[in-house]
Amino acid sequence: MEQNHKVVVYQVFTRLFGNTNTTNKPWGTLEENGIGKFSDFSDNALQEIKGLGVTHIWYTGIPHHAVIRDYTAYGISNDDPDVVKGRAGSPYAVKDYYNVNPDLADDPSKRMEEFEALIQRTHQNDLKVIIDIVPNHVARRYEGKNNPEGIKDFGADDDTNVEYKRDNNFYYIPGKSFEVPIAQNEYRPLGGEKHPLSDGIFEENPAKWTGNGSREARPDFNDWYETVKINYGIKPDGSKDFEELPLHFREEDYKAHFEFWKNKEVPDSWKKFKDIALFWTKKGVDGFRFDMAEMVPVEFWSYMNSAIKMESPDAFLLAEIYNPREYRNYIQLGKMDYLYDKVELYDTLKNIMQGRGSTDNLIQIQQGLSDISQHMLHFLENHDEQRIASPEFAGKAEIAKPSAVLSATIDQAPMMIYFGQEVGEPGAENAGFGSPSRTSIFDYIGVPHHQRWMNNGEFDGGQLSAAEKNLRDFYKRLLNFTVKSPALAGNYAEIHSFNRGNTEWYNDRVFSYVRWSQDQKLIIITNFDKNDSFGFDLQLPASMVTAWGMKDGEYELEEKLYGKVNAKLYVDQGQARVRVDLEPLESWILEVR
Repeated sequence: MEQNHKVVVYQVFTRLFGNTNTTNKPWGTLEENGIGKFSDFSDNALQEIKGLGVTHIWYTGIPHHAVIRDYTAYGISNDDPDVVKGRAGSPYAVKDYYNVNPDLADDPSKRMEEFEALIQRTHQNDLKVIIDIVPNHVARRYEGKNNPEGIKDFGADDDTNVEYKRDNNFYYIPGKSFEVPIAQNEYRPLGGEKHPLSDGIFEENPAKWTGNGSREARPDFNDWYETVKINYGIKPDGSKDFEELPLHFREEDYKAHFEFWKNKEVPDSWKKFKDIALFWTKKGVDGFRFDMAEMVPVEFWSYMNSAIKMESPDAFLLAEIYNPREYRNYIQLGKMDYLYDKVELYDTLKNIMQGRGSTDNLIQIQQGLSDISQHMLHFLENHDEQRIASPEFAGKAEIAKPSAVLSATIDQAPMMIYFGQEVGEPGAENAGFGSPSRTSIFDYIGVPHHQRWMNNGEFDGGQLSAAEKNLRDFYKRLLNFTVKSPALAGNYAEIHSFNRGNTEWYNDRVFSYVRWSQDQKLIIITNFDKNDSFGFDLQLPASMVTAWGMKDGEYELEEKLYGKVNAKLYVDQGQARVRVDLEPLESWILEVR
């Protein structure tokens, strides 16, 4: 996906966004704790999200996943609490890929029409739509009740007498029945509430491999026991039962990849997931976030992503991936547009925010990723990570401001915000399944700081504190600047190490770099220290003065976040300097006039 401007993704947990109920009872029912609906994303709400500087909304938890709620009146079977996490269920245990979560609809019988209306409303508000596809696993009881004509269900034609066959959709444990894991820490489904299906038994014969790869009929409690693994033609010994891509395909475009697979026999699961993706793009979905993409072979991604791009060349394809050694394979061979930049940038920034790391470490990260940096999506929060404001992370949302400036401006890559991050949500609720510090994705819950911004559907921040309003204003200024800045699609050079060696009072709690294009030159400097101010003459190396074609003299600088700084750049005999006085956690984005 070629971009000449910045992409900003707003990840929203769809079930939680519009919920105004503040009860927050652990393991509370939908009636007790409330729920958000598709319809809560009104034009007003979408305009406010757009106004934050957002270009794409990732609606998390859309495909119909297992839930503990009786929808039998709508032809949906009841799910068993013994193999469901939480009461509202994990969005990553999909039960039917050809429909949407009935919880999210005002009228569950019209749930697909309501989601289609949301796609249309999102587009009318000039935003793109991203949803999840979870290719590695499906819910333990998958039931495709809404398959298009001619599409068979997962496992419908499987030979269940063998562990593996190339065109089986699942892996089996012949001769053994599934057994519910032994619970830990006095865990009880639904918090111990009586339920007709909560009996420690789940019928599955023969047992299937579990989502994370466990081959035990009784998986461990810490395994992804609510899911079963999909077979992509990887034999139990790890060898591949399909043709591999020749290495020169690293340089080929998606059209060449599509041609390569056109007349080849591929495992049945590949076809099923390609059909699923194209079903959603035909409905107007603009892209996908692929869960745990590296657990699925890269050849499958070449096959699927090239098919998506043939239909939708501008589709946004984002992979959750945590192995840096595989990054280039998934971009070049797998044809991903973007990958999670967690293991390198996020983890390093988290260490710095927690006072355990140095900004010096940022230099080698950007150097190491320089050939693929435009493909690395940056974030400071998502549904898997601890909330910055939680005591388990940083205890205060403002501590992330320098990291946010850096993540949003250091390269061409997209920036992602998780709903509530912009108002300092701490994820403090005990929702039921799981522990506080992350906003629950398993239970019905209200999100307090976000609810104060939502202000009973006004979406005007009417109940926010002054500090929360200021934080949202900061994100709004930052993101709106990034989506319009030509320099952020251009060149990068760090000036941190030069200043570390040559500037008095400069230290490793400050970080600086420059970004430039033909139309814009930026000097970006940020103070990660939450207690100390720093003042010094920041210097630009002679090589930068040459690259920018600057003659000796005085240049006006405009600060692009708040515009309050009165600074000048002085160039003398090929050396450049600017006086910088940074408050704790303050950043300057200086544009050379």
